[in-house]
Amino acid sequence: MSTQWTKSDWRAKERIQMPVYEDAAKLNAAEARLASYPPLVFAGEARALQAKLADVAAGRAFLLQGGDCAESFGEFSADTIRDTYKVLLQMAVVLTYGAKMPVVKVGRMAGQFAKPRSSGTEKVGGVELPSYRGDIINGFDFTPEARIPDPDRMLQAYTQAAASLNLLRAFSQGGFADIHRVHSWTLGFADKKGAEAYQALATRISDSLSFMEAAGLDSSKVDSLGRVDFYTSHEALLLEYEEALTRLDSTSGKWVAGSGHMIWIGDRTRQPDGAHVEYCRGVINPIGLKCGPSLQPDELIELIDRLNPNNEAGRLTLIARFGAGKVGDHLPGLIKAVEREGKKVVWSCDPMHGNTIKSETGFKTRPFESVLREVQEFFAIHQAEGTHAGGVHFEMTGKDVTECTGGVRAVTDEDLSSRYHTACDPRLNASQALELAFLVAEELEKTHEAARAAG
Repeated sequence: MSTQWTKSDWRAKERIQMPVYEDAAKLNAAEARLASYPPLVFAGEARALQAKLADVAAGRAFLLQGGDCAESFGEFSADTIRDTYKVLLQMAVVLTYGAKMPVVKVGRMAGQFAKPRSSGTEKVGGVELPSYRGDIINGFDFTPEARIPDPDRMLQAYTQAAASLNLLRAFSQGGFADIHRVHSWTLGFADKKGAEAYQALATRISDSLSFMEAAGLDSSKVDSLGRVDFYTSHEALLLEYEEALTRLDSTSGKWVAGSGHMIWIGDRTRQPDGAHVEYCRGVINPIGLKCGPSLQPDELIELIDRLNPNNEAGRLTLIARFGAGKVGDHLPGLIKAVEREGKKVVWSCDPMHGNTIKSETGFKTRPFESVLREVQEFFAIHQAEGTHAGGVHFEMTGKDVTECTGGVRAVTDEDLSSRYHTACDPRLNASQALELAFLVAEELEKTHEAARAAG
């Protein structure tokens, strides 16, 4: 990254998917106040996450990234944070067993407030208003007043993110994340009707934990069994917010995004000369890059060179999101280009965004079967290419919502209206997320066995 880079350089670049604030003075005041606040995360934490992601890039670890589509001011509560965190821990235990390697745990939490939209406006009953872009920008209510971008919302987002991080850190280090406690929750899921297929894997995990305990390896003696490292991430979409929380690291003299441990660039905002790439290239945090069907191999290499010019392992995670049945059309070419150029990247699969459909009942949804199919195609292609399928990226919640169809609970189109709570995109509920973890663990076991047989 250039030594001449400054945190405001993005302002000279083209803005995509960002609001226009009507009151410049109010915006300046909000940015100044936000800039005076402490950062939410620190450079040492970002470096620690990059080191773990470097292991993922090298095939020695696996990345689990998941959480809300868009965090809400109205649904903010300790219970909501706890329930999502709890499911992520359960998923991580199952994936650790399947992968036979450490799982790096990253939440879409404590900052995932802004959302890109396919259209700048939306119509309801003949009335056209600006689109809802996430609580950090404007309100969900379909009124002219609510849809006006309000810079003071950045201050509320900061406060909520700080409170979320405080609770997540307490959960991670205070005993809540003890592996035996987490697995007991998972056993409860496997005992439910319809989940019998996962009992065998759950039992094998139980046997392994029992053996470790008998050998004297429990959380009272092994610190890593009683606590976890948990990191936060979000899409760096609202760059006024990002800039205001950017700090100069006194240890390295480099810039760090203080808004979250990892930030990513969306598929709609990855223009090489655009504002979002310009901002992200200058901070030391691990960066994610969403890779959709329109991304060409040469464009990807250009973006990698801009975002990771020193080819640092763990710096860049490529998050593939093509849609079930389309992975084979796009992913092999990208993998071949990356391998040919010798680029060090993490490959992760986002099977959510390419599988959004409109149900017969009128709700936007994602079929569980399509989500699983894209993950399976992702693993199969990496196995064929001899590369590491490094992670998965899910939009999910710990709440018992009905937004995605399918799964052992067999959510149908008719069920969607009963508990459809998302402000933007449909999320996996707790049961679907954990079921998917079991199925991904089976894919990881197959990959592990194939590697062992070959080696």
